[in-house]
Amino acid sequence: MPVTGINEVQANVQTMWSELFMDELREDLLLGSLVNKDYDGDIKFKGDTVKVSQINAAAGSLKTVGVDADTFDTELLSTTQIDIKADKRAVGAYEFDDLSMIQSQIGNKDSEIRASLLFAVQKKINSYLYSLVAPSVSAPAHKITGVTDFNAAQLSIVRNKASKAKWMKNKPWWLLSDPDFYGNMTDDAVLTSSDYGATDAPMISGQMALKRKGFNILEDNSDAILTLGTDAAENKAIAFHPDFMHLVMQTQPTFKISDQHANKRFGFIISVDLVFGAKMGIDGDKKVITISEAV
Repeated sequence: MPVTGINEVQANVQTMWSELFMDELREDLLLGSLVNKDYDGDIKFKGDTVKVSQINAAAGSLKTVGVDADTFDTELLSTTQIDIKADKRAVGAYEFDDLSMIQSQIGNKDSEIRASLLFAVQKKINSYLYSLVAPSVSAPAHKITGVTDFNAAQLSIVRNKASKAKWMKNKPWWLLSDPDFYGNMTDDAVLTSSDYGATDAPMISGQMALKRKGFNILEDNSDAILTLGTDAAENKAIAFHPDFMHLVMQTQPTFKISDQHANKRFGFIISVDLVFGAKMGIDGDKKVITISEAV
């Protein structure tokens, strides 16, 4: 039976687009797919708060057999906790004159309308995540500046900072680079030649990550990487442990279609929105490194 009324269109859009939309959002949103998304609690409504906890490391003790090795010391278990509020809503919306413009695309997973709304939501979330990036500026500073050629030597400096900051290796380390710095790396034989042990690694958003010097390296051609945090546009790359930031989201977006008759106008509106929240993680400023051309 054909879908002709606005109620039928609304019901079918929510049913047939929501799951596909969420799958593609997770694939295409590069930074959001790599940061930590583990948390305690549920996000059912905008403004809901969830928690992320960390058990602080124990100091331990060293005993000597024949002296005091028959006893041991205890410590009070302590945790560090942060709250993350889902107080952001990413929205994409269109106005159109004729309902038939969308009727023909309801069952089409390759719908251009859906893809365009996806891009709008993706771009807003991506830009917001980058705006939160705030690396440590105390010794050792996690902001590397004055880089004009991001080659193997520069990547070694980044790795050294990460190691000295004691990034754990329980999760993969990532490096996202703009096209300029990524081009520098692909032109460096030490980073690309199998003679130096270069191997390809995971596939993320259609890219085969380059695994070099402990990092999975991906190209990020979004505008957001160039203006991450509060820095000027000379930023070119960001290296991080996934726990440097936490992203919390609703499991599915909400689609809505309505007419504009109540506003004394002809035509229709289609919108999609996703409630989310994000925050730098525990010691997050020490789990991220930015690299820029600025001095």
